[in-house]
Amino acid sequence: MTETATGAQGFRGAALFRLIAYSAIGIFMFFVPISIGGKSTIPLDHAATAIVAYAHPVAVVFVCLLILYGAVTPFMTGSWNKRATERVFSLLRLLGVVVTAMYLTGVGPAALFAPDMLPFLFEKLVLSVGLIVPIGALALAFLIGYGLLEFTGVLVQPIMRPVWRTPGWSAIDAVASFVGSYSLALLITDRVFKEGKYTEREAAIVATGFSTVSATFMIIVARTLGLMESWNLYFWSTLVVTFVVSAITARLWPIAGMDHPADRDVPLPPGRGRLQAAMDAGVEQAAAAKSLPVTLRDSFVAGLRMASLILPSIMAVGLLGLLAAKYTPLFDILGYLLYPFTWAAQLSEPMLAAKALASGLAEMFLPAILLQDAGLDLRFVAAVVSVSQVLFLSASIPCVLATSIPLTMKDLLVIWYIRTALSVLIAAPIGWLAVSVGWLS
Repeated sequence: MTETATGAQGFRGAALFRLIAYSAIGIFMFFVPISIGGKSTIPLDHAATAIVAYAHPVAVVFVCLLILYGAVTPFMTGSWNKRATERVFSLLRLLGVVVTAMYLTGVGPAALFAPDMLPFLFEKLVLSVGLIVPIGALALAFLIGYGLLEFTGVLVQPIMRPVWRTPGWSAIDAVASFVGSYSLALLITDRVFKEGKYTEREAAIVATGFSTVSATFMIIVARTLGLMESWNLYFWSTLVVTFVVSAITARLWPIAGMDHPADRDVPLPPGRGRLQAAMDAGVEQAAAAKSLPVTLRDSFVAGLRMASLILPSIMAVGLLGLLAAKYTPLFDILGYLLYPFTWAAQLSEPMLAAKALASGLAEMFLPAILLQDAGLDLRFVAAVVSVSQVLFLSASIPCVLATSIPLTMKDLLVIWYIRTALSVLIAAPIGWLAVSVGWLS
């Protein structure tokens, strides 16, 4: 063997080691639940929970600095005035700073300090997202920076493209959402879109179809609605319904009309099997990747920036949505738009179901709160739809708008309506079957 061949083989061996070792770290951090203190969840969640539990003041200060930075930066850079949506959300982020200050100082109307208002938004959502996104950004460097994305993309391309109209590497987003967090999934989506690996249409399909709340949130929903005894049925039903709905919405307006010059898929090299081609693609990316310290730094900074845009939006938009659901007829009115579907699905209380599910636009957990005493079939459908709707104003919609994906508020509201209606129609028969054969009790 020549010296050149030996060097090339050693170089490939080093790249292969990076692919396997770094990807294994990323997979462990994102996808492997471990039990600590009686709680079983992924290491990222454990890390964020530990910081909140044992360094709560530090976490609060850190999150508040991110909120302040995210609210002020658009005005310092001038980006707040680029388009109408940016102007609105820049002002809402300023409101988020004010609302956060009110919560921390205890100054303001008593109604805002009800457990389901500011305490819920700050303690349950903002602290969690504010820590998980930057920590997750570090783990993200291992997960997508050293070839796993390319390896997975080649392997599952035959499934993803014909069913969901997306490249194979979008499977990473889907898995990251269900076991991790929609905020982390959107971080992945935005990063891949900026790298040119998604077209606008593909990025929109992934952002609005795969970026669900995490399994942790699903457990909270299932507990609230008395479905934990049927956890496996609920989890897998939700996964199926979510991705069936995503396959349908990918073919409907407004997503279907978004820019898609051509598929970004890479054909298999001549004479190469899919597994070998996947390995080659992964090794090539691992060899070309930046050093680990540089990748970690870049990824962490990107995570901080995204968190700073998300957090003040959650405080402002989330509070306005929760107030609207509690004190105005807004979601009752929206419920009339969903009533034809809850009626067609033959739910036990179709009007109650429609109004409660409409409140999911404000916060995905609201339907569970409003329907916790409803019939079994309705509780099951509410639990599924809360997740499969994907979009809600208190968190995921601001997250999507904080990315570079060209989706407007109007687009997101239309997609939310379509997803919710389809989810009701698909989840209801599963609920009937489960009740009739005794899977739900």
